[in-house]
Amino acid sequence: MKPVVIPHETYQEFVIEQLQLYYAGGMLVLVNKDWPLIAKLWITDLSEITTLLQDGYSARGPAPRDPASMLRSFLLFLLTKPEIGITAWVDELHQVPLYAMLSGFEPGDVPGVGTFYDFFARLWAASEKNFKPHKQRRKRKPKKGKKGEKAPTTTPGRIKRLANWMMRHMDKQKDLPMDRLFCFFQSQFLAVSARLGLLGDIGTLGIAGDGTPVVTAAYPRSKPTCNCHAQGLAKCNHPRIYSQPDCDTGWDSARERYFNGYHLYTLTAANSPHDLPLYPRLHPASRHDAVSFVVSSVEFSQRFTLGMVDKILLDAAHDAGSIYDLLIHQNIEPFIDLNVRGKKNLETNCDIRISPEGIPVCPAGKEMKHYGFDHSQKRHKWICPLMKKRTINTCKKPCSTAKYGRTFHTCSKDNPRLFPKTPRDSEKWKLIYKRRTTVERTNKREKIDYKLESGRHRSTKMWYVRIYGIMMCQHMDAWYSHQKEDLKNLKQLVFHKAA
Repeated sequence: MKPVVIPHETYQEFVIEQLQLYYAGGMLVLVNKDWPLIAKLWITDLSEITTLLQDGYSARGPAPRDPASMLRSFLLFLLTKPEIGITAWVDELHQVPLYAMLSGFEPGDVPGVGTFYDFFARLWAASEKNFKPHKQRRKRKPKKGKKGEKAPTTTPGRIKRLANWMMRHMDKQKDLPMDRLFCFFQSQFLAVSARLGLLGDIGTLGIAGDGTPVVTAAYPRSKPTCNCHAQGLAKCNHPRIYSQPDCDTGWDSARERYFNGYHLYTLTAANSPHDLPLYPRLHPASRHDAVSFVVSSVEFSQRFTLGMVDKILLDAAHDAGSIYDLLIHQNIEPFIDLNVRGKKNLETNCDIRISPEGIPVCPAGKEMKHYGFDHSQKRHKWICPLMKKRTINTCKKPCSTAKYGRTFHTCSKDNPRLFPKTPRDSEKWKLIYKRRTTVERTNKREKIDYKLESGRHRSTKMWYVRIYGIMMCQHMDAWYSHQKEDLKNLKQLVFHKAA
């Protein structure tokens, strides 16, 4: 039977009725820490999920549980007990009447474990729970990275080939199983945060991106498809059956150790005061940050409809010329920290050389001084570093007889990596780029505050459901913080009739 859309106002009336019934008479007591939880669910309208999933329900059969209440209960689980599983959460719903009421269920009438997993399956637009088949060739460990560095890409030129392919096929959007989750997340969470001004200027949106390891198991779990081991062959090349086919082994550069699981790449609103996430993408653990970014950013640009991306902030692991070309192709200004690959200055067609940081070096060996950007010709102007009061040259061996000293121009189109539109040594660059760490704080909240890795799931489907649920909770936290003053009277509103 098709579910019936229950308006959010009806849910609010239900909460008032239940709280007055059980808590107004003193039989049960609400403590101070309960009210932020009540307020977050009070202001979060989830009724649209019923409309989104309605086509997935049969027209016949028993009446289903309200999808909005199911999702609300899952978010409540992440807000309160993210370290436990769904089975233990159902026990909590039976033991703590408040959790059942806030979910939208009457105490004693709560869904079972199977009902929750049936609901999760409807959020995933595919019959298979994973992207890859369970039967695969034996997986190998990637090469270790240098101390404090990411593991190198396994194939030279891979990023360039991938970026060029993406630029050719950017207008062809591929449907993904998690699109249903992002569609709801964008329309009901990102749109609300944008309306409240919590994402920054949506017309010129700044984005920060970074990857983080997600450990799903201590070691890869697999079974053989042959009997080579019984015959005394310790190693063979026959396929194996993997319980987590989308996972593999990666190198954690921060902890300097191998891990098994996913590489979660997150795009975050760089100018958000609450470090709000925009788009998550799970990749194999062995995938490099730069490769993950190319895939994730193009998927996001094809799906994001609330505004225009103006700039992207990335760390030195993304410092590849093809990534600059990809972003410029999308009319996005890249702010990427320079990954200094060598200490030698680059030669030019004159006596001026270019430092590894992209700054011209005069014949005397001094870095030249930036003197503005020529918008008409789209190039940067550099002047002699020893000029004073613009016309006094203090250099003992001047390399030019010009009145204003030696000048040099660099064009972004010649080498956008070394000569970005906004110079790396400018105050504007420093002011914008310091917001790159927003994505690291987002990842910290997901992994530590909301205990992402406590999921213990075996399918990519469930990991995406958990990640999107955590991201929804992050936005709910921001809404509550933004509207805290307006919600101070919620207690009086709930109990005004009882008083």
